[in-house]
Amino acid sequence: MAKITITGRPNTGKSTLFNALTHTRDALVHDRPGVTRDTIGGVIADYPEYEIFDTAGLENKKTGIAADSTVAAMDAVSGADAVLFVVDGRAGLLHEDLDWARALRRKTRAPVLLLVNKAESGKRLNNIHDFYKLGFGEPVLVSAEHKIGFDAIFEFLSKNVKADAGAVVRSDDARIKIAVLGQPNVGKSTFVNRVLGENRQIVKDEPGVTRDTVKIPARFYGRDILLMDTAGLRRKSNVRDDVETLSALKSLDAIEKSDVVILVVDATRDIENQALGIAARVYDAGKILCVALNKWDLIPEPEREDKLLKLKHHFTNSFHQIIKPLILAISAEKGTGVQNLFKRIYEQWDISTATAPTSLINKIIGELVASRQPPMSRLKRPMKIKFASQTGRHPMRITINVGGASDIPESYTRYLRRGLATALHWEHLPILIDYKKSENPFD
Repeated sequence: MAKITITGRPNTGKSTLFNALTHTRDALVHDRPGVTRDTIGGVIADYPEYEIFDTAGLENKKTGIAADSTVAAMDAVSGADAVLFVVDGRAGLLHEDLDWARALRRKTRAPVLLLVNKAESGKRLNNIHDFYKLGFGEPVLVSAEHKIGFDAIFEFLSKNVKADAGAVVRSDDARIKIAVLGQPNVGKSTFVNRVLGENRQIVKDEPGVTRDTVKIPARFYGRDILLMDTAGLRRKSNVRDDVETLSALKSLDAIEKSDVVILVVDATRDIENQALGIAARVYDAGKILCVALNKWDLIPEPEREDKLLKLKHHFTNSFHQIIKPLILAISAEKGTGVQNLFKRIYEQWDISTATAPTSLINKIIGELVASRQPPMSRLKRPMKIKFASQTGRHPMRITINVGGASDIPESYTRYLRRGLATALHWEHLPILIDYKKSENPFD
């Protein structure tokens, strides 16, 4: 696939352009400059041979997050087959545009298309001819917000970028989609970098560095995966910034789009209610959950066994929906335990893709019912569990046909779920049990 990079100063509309070209809302869009920090990848809609990247706004900073973001953006430029250099038509040509145009010419020899954004109304544009000074030829007027002028982009790509239109694009559906969630500053981006084997994500010893949900295709420990690094989630009462609110919504949306969620927690602290709330949301969404106890290398050796038992006990007692939570100790910084974590995740994924024989499910249900009869209904009618089968995966779904009363209490459903999980080795998987009322008129 050909790689196209969008770059330019902050707040010129790069993320809006990325979303418009990919037909997604993957990039966080806000009027505030500097919202984008990490490089976000996607595929141009209707042109799957082109992979496109949104980058952070280019800023002339020596230190801090802005400096790291600019370095990451320029790295994306250097690896691109073509560059879309976006400027603000309303603001006109600025000295920063000239500086970054010179930097682009030093950084890459790829063809560059100059896009003058926010050009939906010619009356609001400054002198368009000034942009010729950037040295990238004729400026192309576009409006990312209103999707105007995109034909010129596609024409530029077709003429200047060699791409195999018949190439087979690997679908995200073919990968295991793994979202990395957690509270701020627990080491999510460090963990992602460890898996990737490169410093792809910006890491700082301060909360709130990651804002977008960044999707990164990778191959790790023998499997194709799609990693999703997300913004840290804090309690609602502590969120007072609308950008953080948007970031949190994207993080929660990543749960729905994932197959597996790795919940990273700080092993040096007790598990907080916020982490338990995230876990509950993951289970309710029917996703496989793995709790990664990060910074395990900071726990003194003599204290590790007691600490692990305490954390597992806290988590298990606080979150009864999962029969046996998958909780593993790791160090993202040192790399210890990371391969074992993915080995266990892959094992659970393989189990979750199978369908249990109907005869086996009925045998298990029959033994459970024989051991503990269903309680009487509120109307004192007996409940008859007649037939059961697996009707879904991801999550594992069991449908049970019942006769007589069907208002089976949650306590008995938990009993059946636990028995099924133990017998089928589904202890780490979300399990849903549905009851279907028998339509037999002679029942």
